[in-house]
Amino acid sequence: MGEDVKVRYSDKELEEFRVLIDEKIEKAKSHLDLLRSSYMNDGNNGTDDTAPTFKAFEEGSETMSKEANTQLAIRQEKFIRDLKNALLRIENKTYGICRVTGKLINKERLKLVPHATLSIEAKNMQK
Repeated sequence: MGEDVKVRYSDKELEEFRVLIDEKIEKAKSHLDLLRSSYMNDGNNGTDDTAPTFKAFEEGSETMSKEANTQLAIRQEKFIRDLKNALLRIENKTYGICRVTGKLINKERLKLVPHATLSIEAKNMQK
């Protein structure tokens, strides 16, 4: 029993990740709101003159930007869902454990991709 194999992140580390993920969720939500308001922008919300970005949207191919925005919004919604699932794993203390190898996912990787459920090792195995 001499080897202290780390099977999970400490509560302190989990708390750090929770804060990071909460921030990411907030950012993702405001990004999603922006996307939604840009493709639901019907011109009557008083931003016509003040928002040159929306003007640029409208002058470009409108269908294209709506299409692209919808895609981005869908991706953003999935991202938020993934982050919320990560918060659940923090609650269950299973956060940061690779679902294939059962080893801890590298901390640096989690900082970049906080909703990761695979270690780089497992990801490479899938190729």
